[in-house]
Amino acid sequence: MTESTIKNTNKKPAPRRRRARKSRRWPRVAVFTAFVCVMVAIVAYMVLFSGSAPSSALVRIPAGASDAQVRDSLSRYLGDGYARKVMRLAQLRGADFSARHGAYLVEAGESPFSAMRRLTGGAQYPLTITINGFRLLPVLEEKVANRFDFSEEELASTLSDASILEPYGLTPDQAMALFINDSYEFYWNASPRDVVKKIGEHYLDVWNKERRDKAEALGLSAADVMTLASIVDEETNAVSEKGTVGRLYINRLRTGMPLQADPTVRYAVGDFNIKRITNKDKTIDSPYNTYRRKGLPPGPIRTTSVETIDAILDSAPNDYLYMCAKEDFSGRHNFASNYRDHQINARRYQRELDRRGIFR
Repeated sequence: MTESTIKNTNKKPAPRRRRARKSRRWPRVAVFTAFVCVMVAIVAYMVLFSGSAPSSALVRIPAGASDAQVRDSLSRYLGDGYARKVMRLAQLRGADFSARHGAYLVEAGESPFSAMRRLTGGAQYPLTITINGFRLLPVLEEKVANRFDFSEEELASTLSDASILEPYGLTPDQAMALFINDSYEFYWNASPRDVVKKIGEHYLDVWNKERRDKAEALGLSAADVMTLASIVDEETNAVSEKGTVGRLYINRLRTGMPLQADPTVRYAVGDFNIKRITNKDKTIDSPYNTYRRKGLPPGPIRTTSVETIDAILDSAPNDYLYMCAKEDFSGRHNFASNYRDHQINARRYQRELDRRGIFR
């Protein structure tokens, strides 16, 4: 073997040692990279995903909302730190809040990631609207509108539109009849027309063929019964009396006698706390003053219930034409079929008013 051959032979193992050292370096790089990724993930989690909503909050996003509006709303209810995390996650997702008009419930303890998904996913939280004994339509409009993203004026305009109420057999004067006492579910971004449509569907469900036939047999329309029921509800809280009172007023309508219903005078005066109607009150010039105007007033004087509607429709016939509150102030009434007996009942009640010093 020559010297040159020996030298060439000795040089061959060197590259293998370099490859061995290089191959041992890759696992270290991989471990380090994985460590960095884990640390980044932990930091990202701590920054964006950790934490929880301090309390439950209904976050309202208006139509065409900007990110700043949503962030301000979140901050107001849930704090700046929580709001920043939710908004950063929403940005990473590429969310467009201008298309998320609605109300969303963020529950206490909910993570920023979960809140982000709720706000950007469009799953609105339903609102429950309860109608129960509203006496004035403007008050009802105000209270209802306050729960939605529309104004009292917008709802009032809708309820004064005869074409919207016509499918329900109602006029604008009878608009309050549409709102039967009950609880209804809506989304916050519902329009006034949406509200009227849903409440109107319930009205039509209540006023099915069976109830309309019963009303017709009494010589009344559905709208008439709603107005009559509103007066009955103001006259008595005693469920057992509602049918009797309703039938008494039907008797008056049939004979052409004025209703002479004190609740309609209170409505005309605008004071529902009056306990003693005076002769002066009875002279007030109003279409709701049933001492001066025969027949039913133009519309209901309050919202009423299915219970009262059925009490009137299913009432047993009677010959009563007069009633007077009982002198024991139980909220119940003495009934009479003739004026002489009614006067006896009325004097007992008036004496008790005098004794208690009630003059208004």
